[in-house]
Amino acid sequence: MKNASTLNEVADSSGAKSLPAKARAVIIGGGISGCSVAYHLTKLGWTDVILLERKQLTCGTTWHAAGLLSELRGSADMTNMAKYTMELYSSLEAETGVSTGLRRVGSLALALTDERKHELLRQFSVANAFGVEVRKISSSELEEMYPHVNVSDVSAALHFPNDGQCDPGNVAMALARGARQRGAAIYEGVKVTGVRSKNGRVSSVTWEKNGERGEIETEHVVNCAGMWAREFGSRSDVAIPLHACEHFYLITEAIEGLTRLPIIRVPDEHTYYKEDAGKILFGAVEPKAKPWGMDGIPESFCFDQLPEDFAHFEPIMEKALKRMPMLGKVGIRTFFNGPESFTPDDRFHLGEAPNLRGYWVACGYNTGGIAGSGPAGFILSQWMNDGEPPLDVSGVDIRRMQPFQKNRSYLKERVTEIVGLTYADHFPARQMTTSRGIRRSPIHEHLRARRAVFGEAAGWERPNWFAQEGQEREYRYSWGRQNWFENQREEHVAVRERVGIFDLSPFGKIRVEGRDACRFLQRLCSNDVEVPVGRIVYTQMLNERGGIESDLTVSRLGETAFLLVVSAFDLQRDLCWLRRHVGDEFVVITDISASESVLAVMGPNSRELLGRVSPNDFSNGNNPFSTFQEIEIGMGLARAHRVTYVGELGWEIYVPTDQAAHVFEVIEAAGADVGLKLCGLHAIGSCRIEKAYRHLGDDIGSADHVLEAGLGFAVKTAKPGFIGRDAVLRKREAGLDRRLVQFRLKNPSPLLHHNEVIFRDGRIAGTITSGSYGHTLGGAIGLGYVPCKSESEAALLSSSYEIEIAGERFAAEVSLKPMYDPKSERVRA
Repeated sequence: MKNASTLNEVADSSGAKSLPAKARAVIIGGGISGCSVAYHLTKLGWTDVILLERKQLTCGTTWHAAGLLSELRGSADMTNMAKYTMELYSSLEAETGVSTGLRRVGSLALALTDERKHELLRQFSVANAFGVEVRKISSSELEEMYPHVNVSDVSAALHFPNDGQCDPGNVAMALARGARQRGAAIYEGVKVTGVRSKNGRVSSVTWEKNGERGEIETEHVVNCAGMWAREFGSRSDVAIPLHACEHFYLITEAIEGLTRLPIIRVPDEHTYYKEDAGKILFGAVEPKAKPWGMDGIPESFCFDQLPEDFAHFEPIMEKALKRMPMLGKVGIRTFFNGPESFTPDDRFHLGEAPNLRGYWVACGYNTGGIAGSGPAGFILSQWMNDGEPPLDVSGVDIRRMQPFQKNRSYLKERVTEIVGLTYADHFPARQMTTSRGIRRSPIHEHLRARRAVFGEAAGWERPNWFAQEGQEREYRYSWGRQNWFENQREEHVAVRERVGIFDLSPFGKIRVEGRDACRFLQRLCSNDVEVPVGRIVYTQMLNERGGIESDLTVSRLGETAFLLVVSAFDLQRDLCWLRRHVGDEFVVITDISASESVLAVMGPNSRELLGRVSPNDFSNGNNPFSTFQEIEIGMGLARAHRVTYVGELGWEIYVPTDQAAHVFEVIEAAGADVGLKLCGLHAIGSCRIEKAYRHLGDDIGSADHVLEAGLGFAVKTAKPGFIGRDAVLRKREAGLDRRLVQFRLKNPSPLLHHNEVIFRDGRIAGTITSGSYGHTLGGAIGLGYVPCKSESEAALLSSSYEIEIAGERFAAEVSLKPMYDPKSERVRA
C-alpha cells in the first residue's frame, strides 16, 4: 500500500523547481522497477540519473502487489539473482532507514494430482542443484505448520524455508531513497511527452509539468512505465509487447490468534495465501483471465482500483473455502481488483530496444514485479554500464520479441492465457492455445490436410508431429510419454532408415551484401567464411567473453553476397547484433525470411528422391557436404543446401515462397516408393539430440564459452581480429572449467527434458540443458555441462554418472563425442 510520508521524503514534488537540462540517464516510471534501476545505476557511480513519474511513486501497480518472494527460478543464474534480491531487500532498511517489511516466513507448495506431485519432486531435485534450501514434508507436518489448511487431498508438499514476503510500496521507497542518497533526482507529477533521437540513438526526453515544458538531453532512456510501456514505446517506434489484465485478491478481517504463517501456493487450484498483520490475503492467477485497458490506460490512473467482478472470482473462491475453511468464518475486509501487465510468453522484458540505441526497457513482470525488479535493476544497470549483461538474459531480452507482437488484438487474446501459466502444470512441449495462426508457411494447409499437429514459435505455425488416420490431433500432456511419442518414433525411424521431409520455412534468413560483406562477417564469425562461392560454413558469433551470441550457417552466394540462416526465435536478436557491429564497412543487411521457404529432405534415401524430381547432380563429387547448388526441381527453381540438423544425408531446399507448394507436391508425389514420410519438429529434436547437436538457448548461449560447449572445431584462431578471439586464446591457455557432455540413460523407460540433475560419483555436478528420447540409441538422451577443471578427458569419462528425475536416480552412459554416427559418415555418405 502507498506510504505518503515516505513518498514526500524521497521525491522532489516541488512545482517551482525546474528540471535539469541534461542527465546521463532518464528513467521513466516510478514503480518498483524504475526505482530499482535508479538504485542500481547509482551504486555503479552514475550520479547524474533522473527518474520521472507522471503521478506519484508506486501509483500504478506496485502499491497493490502481493509482495511474494521465492528463491527458486528456472536457471541457476536467475536463482542466484532471486537470492540477491532477498538479501538486497533485507539490507535496505539499514542503508536507507525505510523498512521493507521483509519477513522470511517460508513458503509451502502443495500438489493435489500425481502430475503436480511429479513436478514438485522435480523442483525438489533442481532446488538442491541450485543451492536452494528445501525439504519434503508430510501431510501431518503440513498441518502442524499451517493448522488452517485442509490436507485431505494433498499428495505432496514442499517447504522452502527461506522464501518470504515484503511490503512492495516500502521496498520501492527504500530503493528510491537509496538512489537519491547517491545523487539521483526523482520528480513526481512530470509527464514525459516523448523521446527524441538522432542518427538512431536517443538524444533527449521532452516533458511537461503544470503547464511548463522542457527537454532533458540524455543518451540513455529507461522505459519502466509498466502497463503504459507498450503505448509509450510506440511513440518512438519501439515495440514492447505487453497488455494489462485484471488481478484479483481478497483480504479478510483480522483473525484472532493468527500467528506468523508461511505463504501457501496451491497451483492446482490457481491460488496463493499469505498471512499479513493478522489477516489472510488470498489471491488467484486464474486460467482464463480478463484483459483490461484495450483502449489505453487512462492518463488519470493513480492508486486506482477496478470494478469488482465476483462472478469471475467465485469458482476459485469456492475451492479456497474448501482448502481454507476458516475463510468462511471470517469477514472480508477488501475484495481487490487491480491491473497488472503481462507479456506474450510469460517472461519480462529487459534490455536495449533493437532499433534505437540508448532506449532501454524493464517492464512486463507477469505478476512477479516485486521479485523481478531486483534482478532487473541489477542486470540492466550492469548492461548499461559495461555494454553487455553480466549473465545470459536471452530468455527476457526484449530482442526476442517479433515486431507483429505489439498488435493489440494479438495481445488482448494472448494475455488471457498468460496469467494462469504461473500455476499451470509446466509440462514438456506445452503449446500456447491463444493468438494462433498468425504466421504460416505456404504449405500450411497442405500439412494440415495431412494431419499435422502444429506448435508455435515466434508466431509461426510449425508442424510438431503428424497424427495417424483416426488419431486425435491434440496434445495430451503429461510428464511421461505423451500421446505423440509413437508418432515421433515413427518419424524418427523414417529419417534414420528411409527419408523424411520437414517444413523449416520459419528459419530466419538474413542477406548480407556489399563490397565489404566478407570482411564484416570475418570480424563477426568465429569460423572462416572467406570461402568459394557455393560453400556453406557452420559458425558462431561470439561476444568478447567467448560466449555464443548466435549459432548459424553462412552460405556464400556470390563474391559480395552471403546468406545467414538462424532460428526463427533468434532472428530479431541476430539482426540487431549484426547491425550494431557495422563499423566502417560498406554492407547492407536485409531480412529476407519471408521470401524463401525451406523444405528439408533428410535420410539415406534423400539423394535418390531428389534425383527423381530434379535433373541436377546430387553426388558427393558435385554437391559434397557443406555446399549448395542452384537446381531445377519440378517446374520451379531452388537452391539445394547440403546440411543437416538430424545427422543424416540430406538437403535443405530453399525455394521462392510462391513456388513452395508446387515443389512440396512434386517431392511428395515422387516419394511414396522410397519411404517418404512427413515429419515434424519433435522428430528433429530426437534426431539432433542423438547426434549431440547443440541447441541455442538451451545448450549454448551468451554465457557459455564456445570451447567448453565443444564447438572449437568451428573456431579458427588463425584468422585475426574476430570478436571473441582473445577469449578463445585465453581459455585454450588456461584450460576448460567445464565441458558439455552427452548422456544416455541405461534404463530405456525414463524421459529427459530439461533441468534434471546430473550426479557424478554421487555428487551433484550440474543439470541437463536439453533432452529427448533417442529412438535409435534406445533410451533418453540429454546434454549437460560437467565441471572438469584440470582434468583429462579420460578422468571425466571414467566417473560414474546418474541422472535424477523427480527424486529417482538412473545410471547414465557419457560421451564427449556424438553417440550416434560419431565420425559423421552418414552425413557425408
